[in-house]
Amino acid sequence: MERHSMDFGKRERVLNYACQTYQLSRPNKVGAVMSLIRDCQPSSFDEWESWYFENAYTTSKNPVKITNETLIELGERLYAKITEIVIPEWEAAFKELTEQDCIDYIYNLTINRTYDGYMREKSVINDGLSKIFPNIKFEESDPELDHAGDIDYIARIGNKAFGIQIKPITSASNFGGYSLSERMKASFESFKNEYGGNVFIVYSLDGEIANENVIEDIRTEIKRISVN
Repeated sequence: MERHSMDFGKRERVLNYACQTYQLSRPNKVGAVMSLIRDCQPSSFDEWESWYFENAYTTSKNPVKITNETLIELGERLYAKITEIVIPEWEAAFKELTEQDCIDYIYNLTINRTYDGYMREKSVINDGLSKIFPNIKFEESDPELDHAGDIDYIARIGNKAFGIQIKPITSASNFGGYSLSERMKASFESFKNEYGGNVFIVYSLDGEIANENVIEDIRTEIKRISVN
């Protein structure tokens, strides 16, 4: 298969980091690209490129038509963020970094954060969703399944199910600012095709459900799945 993606070499890491950190590739900036390309069903790269600029709009409250100039402006903003913020911050971190920091980080990541994450998940499910929806069976996702890395729990309703992903509120500073990666979008879509239900992201703050509006969304999904 012919590849059209550019190779940025070692620069890819810093470009990806800054782009994700400052949310410059979110649908409200570049449109719902996976949805657009599926609508297009292109047979060539040129067909997709033309379709995108003809049909792409931001998903913001007041959608704006996306042009080539839009992408150029986003690239300029990305460069400014990297040169004015990211590089100075990283240079300072490199100067302060010690071997003990690295040892502590690996230990903390492996032991401490794993335990905190496990307990957070248990609290959200056992003390939260299971009590709100007592008739729903919540199961830990099978680690062998393709979507397991993106979906923590499967909530079964008969022969159908919806998925739950639990994230700490700090994962996006605020849950309104979190952006799904294209991989996660594909994983969620795969889950829906297999089980019939959507995947919901539940944000945890000290084990409590932070985005309480998701409860009503789940309630609506339960009704939809139960009817269909």
